Amino acid sequence: MANLVRPFPLIIGHRGASGYRPEHTAPAYELAFALGADSVEPDIVSTRDGVLVLRHENEISGTTDVATRAEFLGRRSTKVVDGAELTGWFTEDFTWAELRTLQMRERLPALRRSSATFDGRYPMLRLRDLLGLVDNVAESTDLTLGVVAEIKHATYFESIGLPLDELLAAELNETGWNTNDGRLTVESFELAVLAKIHERGVHGKRVYLAEARGRPYDEVAQHGSRSSRYADQLTPAGLSRLSGVVHGVSVPKALVLPVGLDTAGGASELVGLAHAAGLEIYCWTLRPENTFLAGPYRGEGLEADFGDWPGEFRAVMSTGVDGVFVDHPDLAVAVRAGLRGGPVGGVA
Repeated sequence: MANLVRPFPLIIGHRGASGYRPEHTAPAYELAFALGADSVEPDIVSTRDGVLVLRHENEISGTTDVATRAEFLGRRSTKVVDGAELTGWFTEDFTWAELRTLQMRERLPALRRSSATFDGRYPMLRLRDLLGLVDNVAESTDLTLGVVAEIKHATYFESIGLPLDELLAAELNETGWNTNDGRLTVESFELAVLAKIHERGVHGKRVYLAEARGRPYDEVAQHGSRSSRYADQLTPAGLSRLSGVVHGVSVPKALVLPVGLDTAGGASELVGLAHAAGLEIYCWTLRPENTFLAGPYRGEGLEADFGDWPGEFRAVMSTGVDGVFVDHPDLAVAVRAGLRGGPVGGVA
């Protein structure tokens, strides 16, 4: 077994190397590790027959060719998921045998034209496919590689008879991934499902995802307008309550790097508060394109052009966060090396 000591901060390939290949595909994950990612982040939803598949949402028309498939035209429907009305094609209306026939597409084809050239080449993956891929890459490289698995829409899936905590626990046990070897992290925007994961004996870190605004849907479903806000969880008192329930929190970069900050000025208040509560803190998502960068780091040119990504990446990573989610792992690896005294490339 490779050494479990990992660099700091961790570089987590967001849906694989999703800046270079269509997200949640085998080449995206393989490339993420080839570019230096320490872990990769799959999003988990379920099929009708209880197979865990990797999609950012259960509505799949934006990232697959399902809308072009005549045999599936009748599956188009409108549903309310986490309080939002959506129309499209949903994983829970398909069996795995049906979904495996689809081909994946780039989510942002106008912005990431190079990645879009790979449309139609790769099939959908199950969670177990990714876990096997990680095992194979780790064995061939003698590296300790991790998975940060995000459970999506847990309350919704439980309401339709597909409890993701139960399905995930079974999958981890069957694939040999439910061990206390430090490779697995489970995260969710719903605290309740993280508690259920723990109760089912799933080993690994638990990380609570928090938006900059709004309310977690599991609490909305239970308490309505009386539910707590994400912001309530990120106060000193809220972080103290989370300590012992989860191992860390994960927040959007705006909560770590306020818009307008153009130099790295040390740990942000939230980073310090989380650490003081005994929690790790992660940040998402670092992307180099102008459209995603905070104002001071945007360059001239088109939204798809790379701006001052080294400046923003460096500012975020200098706050003391424990890990960052990135679409282009090689860029974050370069910045991390620069923070240790090595060179960092200029604006691409």
